[in-house]
Amino acid sequence: MRIGILGAGGMADALGTQWIRAGHEVMVAGRDPRRTAERAAAMGARPGTFAQAAAFGDVAVAAVLAQAAPDVLEAAGPALRGKPLIDVMNAPGVPDRYDAAQPLAQTVSRLTGAHVVKAFNLCHVDVWRMTPPAFDGRPVAVPLCGDDPAALEAARTLVSDLGCTPLHAGGLDRAALLEATAAFVIGLWFAGADAQAILPPLTAPAR
Repeated sequence: MRIGILGAGGMADALGTQWIRAGHEVMVAGRDPRRTAERAAAMGARPGTFAQAAAFGDVAVAAVLAQAAPDVLEAAGPALRGKPLIDVMNAPGVPDRYDAAQPLAQTVSRLTGAHVVKAFNLCHVDVWRMTPPAFDGRPVAVPLCGDDPAALEAARTLVSDLGCTPLHAGGLDRAALLEATAAFVIGLWFAGADAQAILPPLTAPAR
């Protein structure tokens, strides 16, 4: 699969490097051409502009700061229309500046006309650098919110290629819940709480 990543930061590096190891071709795009070229060389990816990355990919990935997304998506241009686009972003200022009335994923869909799938936004970037991302022998589960079957299938493939488990979490209208979940649990983590402990494994009731 050819993957065009809009962004050349940590998430682009972590996810893109894993996908290259799995045999995919990756192009990364960033605002600073020199930094983008250096990042791409370190990953084994190709550097490009936002428009070039959008056109290159069978699948595009939005991996920039949320406040920069409108400008980046505009720079990517019409090549995103009708294409699977995985949105890995979270709202800025998590959690106190999170605006649930303006879900990012639906904004990305409106701006691009792409088939957006919300994914990969719940974990710290260093989790995606793990090979595979797993804890106590349990692979990380990645919820996916999207409406287009082909886009969801592409996202499931990219999740599985990391060694993770894809979870269908509903349509794109539920992406706001996924973004709110990130805002909530990241706030707990930054406060020093064990956020994972609020979701114990399901066990059979004692008899």
